[in-house]
Amino acid sequence: MSTIHDVAKAAGVSVSTVSRALRGLDRVSPQTRDRVAKAALDLRYVASPTASSLASGRTRVVAVVVPFLTRWFFATLISGIEKALRRQGHHVLLVDLEGESYDSRLRLSQDMLWKRVDGVIVLNTPLDEQEQALIDSLGLPVITIGNRIRDWPCVRIDDRAAMGVAVRHVLDLGHTRIAYVGAVEQGTSMLQTPRERAETFLTTLAERGLRCPPTWVVGSDWTAAGAARDVAALLRARSRPTAVVAASDEMAFGVMAAARRAGLSVPGDLSVVGIDDHVLAEVLDLTTVRQDVPHQGQRAAELLLGRLLDGSVTPPPGDEVVPVQLVVRGSTAAPVRAARRGGTSRAASA
Repeated sequence: MSTIHDVAKAAGVSVSTVSRALRGLDRVSPQTRDRVAKAALDLRYVASPTASSLASGRTRVVAVVVPFLTRWFFATLISGIEKALRRQGHHVLLVDLEGESYDSRLRLSQDMLWKRVDGVIVLNTPLDEQEQALIDSLGLPVITIGNRIRDWPCVRIDDRAAMGVAVRHVLDLGHTRIAYVGAVEQGTSMLQTPRERAETFLTTLAERGLRCPPTWVVGSDWTAAGAARDVAALLRARSRPTAVVAASDEMAFGVMAAARRAGLSVPGDLSVVGIDDHVLAEVLDLTTVRQDVPHQGQRAAELLLGRLLDGSVTPPPGDEVVPVQLVVRGSTAAPVRAARRGGTSRAASA
């Protein structure tokens, strides 16, 4: 296997010149750079990434902090991030904080980041003051996705606006008996998005003079299986909703499965709407509020790369808010059958 010394000998230059030429640094003439590149190619020499990082002080690696590695939303964000980083010769170090249960997570620690990464992208994970101070002490630039933390730049959708679109869609179809799935406990590790969507569901109903019975605001772990389990009793009850707004498409899939098991048709007996435009949403004919998930990952990576490659210590001002769009498919329709079995459907009390 060829070494850097072999390349230096073949090109007739010093080892340090080979190192500078292959790393694209200044103080190397174009002619010398071409000669070194040809010698390296002829000898099939590949520079050691570890050695390069030691010499430059840069790892060309970005930490991506994620609360759930196996969820479609986070996996899709990571894919967008990785593709954007790869184009600039950077790579991803996944920092998976998923705990033993949905409402717990691991803590971000120094050994996860120190001397391993050049920057951090945080995916929808609120960090406490100690974790924020850790990143500050390491001097790492940060971009967040979905979850606003301090004045760190954030790429996100407007979660309140997205939920408002979903709720007004079923209201405009004529539904007044509307349930919600996606409420979480106060201590849940990804609190901001669930809280904003749940609050907006209730306030949007209130704007139309409606309220949702407390038992129709259903808690869930934001998985399809969990949502199917959590809404099963509600959909089998004598008095049930004519529509369910799910805080994510995965939970909407679970609601549709629970409806089928309860002998209900979608949308004849029950309309269902979600948020995301999951990769399976079109296949399952789900009405949803679309957000461009890959684009959010790509933009976060581009913003971070801009700071790394330009050496900028000043973050770009404000949030970058990605628009959302209602996509109407076959899971929603006007209420045409009685939700109260053996009786007449009526609006939730004002």
